[in-house]
Amino acid sequence: MRSDGEELIERGRQQERLRGRTEAVLRILAARGVHVGDEARQRIVTCTDLAKLDRWFDRALNATALSDVLDDRAPGV
Repeated sequence: MRSDGEELIERGRQQERLRGRTEAVLRILAARGVHVGDEARQRIVTCTDLAKLDRWFDRALNATALSDVLDDRAPGV
């Protein structure tokens, strides 16, 4: 059983992982010249599912359009 302090530390680590992955997705898209509008940016920034952010990260590496990343029907990596 975890103490309250350990629980807070783990939540903080999770938030850092989410923030780092979010920043990485946006940075890769910018480097690839893929325009991210306000609505899509908000969707990425507010995502709390690390597995989804990981998928978006992998897709962003080869994306030529935003739909290549965010479209759930896009081929997985």
